[in-house]
Amino acid sequence: MTGQNESGVVENPHKLRLRQLRPQDFDDVRTIWQEVYKGLGGLFRLTRDKYRQQIARFPEGQLCIEDKGRVVAVALAMIVDYQSFGDEHTYAEITDNCTLSTHDPNGDVLYGVDVFIHPDYRGMRLGRRLYDARKELCRKFNLKAIIAGGRIPNYHQYADSLTPEEYLEKVGNKELYDPVLSFQLSNDFKVSKIMTGYLPEDNDSAGYATLLKWVNYDFQARERPLVGGVKTNVRVGAVQWQMRRVESLDDLLQQVEYFIDALADYQADFALLPEFFNVPLMGQFPLDTPTAEAMRLLASEFTPPVCEAIARMAVHYNINIIAGSLPLMEEGEMYNVAYLFRRDGTWETQYKLHITPTEHRLWNMRGGHRLQVFNTDAGKIGILICYDCEFPELGRLLMDQGLQILFIPFWTETKNGYLRVRYCAQARAIENECYVVMSGSVGNLPRLDNVNIQYAQSAVLTPSDFSFPHDATLAETTPNTEMLLITDLELDKLKRLRHQGGVRNYKDRRHDLYRVEWIENDQAEES
Repeated sequence: MTGQNESGVVENPHKLRLRQLRPQDFDDVRTIWQEVYKGLGGLFRLTRDKYRQQIARFPEGQLCIEDKGRVVAVALAMIVDYQSFGDEHTYAEITDNCTLSTHDPNGDVLYGVDVFIHPDYRGMRLGRRLYDARKELCRKFNLKAIIAGGRIPNYHQYADSLTPEEYLEKVGNKELYDPVLSFQLSNDFKVSKIMTGYLPEDNDSAGYATLLKWVNYDFQARERPLVGGVKTNVRVGAVQWQMRRVESLDDLLQQVEYFIDALADYQADFALLPEFFNVPLMGQFPLDTPTAEAMRLLASEFTPPVCEAIARMAVHYNINIIAGSLPLMEEGEMYNVAYLFRRDGTWETQYKLHITPTEHRLWNMRGGHRLQVFNTDAGKIGILICYDCEFPELGRLLMDQGLQILFIPFWTETKNGYLRVRYCAQARAIENECYVVMSGSVGNLPRLDNVNIQYAQSAVLTPSDFSFPHDATLAETTPNTEMLLITDLELDKLKRLRHQGGVRNYKDRRHDLYRVEWIENDQAEES
């Protein structure tokens, strides 16, 4: 009921605003989703994990209209390289079961994933507002077209007497009304073809769908930039680092800089150092210093200057550096932290999440609470420190965020310890269809307790398919020998594998049976 304020002015019962979806909108979105799609199950179960992935992958494409702070209409979209799918695709294939892992920022088409509106707000033309916003998004990203698969929910009423083609013709001539198709045609979309099996569980549409297209006439063909374009070929370098006695911090940094300089000469995009590569500096403390105290001193006295120096090297040598891992004291707790120093001067961290019994017993270390994919000028990367790679859930969560290259700095003392890391790293490459770069340390430090021996064979691992080496190993070092490993990665091969591979491990997951979700909690929020 419309009311009046004290001045006698009629108050509007609605206050609508178009904006991007946010993580905290999930409950509102799920309520609408369940109301609209209550007759559909399986694929159409919106989980918090799917919702999180949709927003993380392409936040600009996930739009909503709110009324006085409550979401009442939603439009989901992504960018795809349309030729990778073609016209003969299903909803599950092109959206990867609504997770939008198929989103490709370098694609050429805006794909309409869904539009749904709260039943109480139908007739207010909110769908038109969302479609207009999509068209503006298509122009903004200079995409060729908007393409979508459209349901024809009233077709089941005429399926006994009309073919799908006849039904479309009558709806187009306004002889019949279809709540979805009639709306899409009124918004300048054209039907390219009728698809079968697009959404098999859609009984109202008898399994049929329309392939709809809106052409962006403002599209301008893009030339590949001479500089600053998105890399498809990436050169990585792994440092198989020898633990040796050092006389000072400068001594250690000279050795680091030697390898970074060498990799920069080969125009590498990434340099990877091993886990705890700076432990030789523990030799600067008296020999009778307890192990736990020596690690705390290493963190407090040497981690800050090491980080500062390597950050400068990344900019000076024009190379992204994953500085293995370093001990870090934070609010009285000890952590094992990997550092990504980008060549543009920015940096980020990835804490080790799973602490080994030895790390906990000797150094009283704690695990971190966050996991993320990092955007770089040479692809989307993730970092798992040694033991973390032995937990397959982490690789899957990174893949859900668009992972292309996984870096694993490790430190193992024996061959059996090394093989645990190596075999698990290989599994992460195969199951997540990504490249894995692993780097460890060799040599010995005879006067330092609990860090005295090393075993390593650094490697670059790949998925196992015809486009990759027969043993899924692109390159590897000589075991227990200090050296550099340099090789090129073709990121386009990953894209082809995910859509055309002999098997498709990531795509063929049974979301109807199981899922992997990140549990948000207060401790994670504070970290």
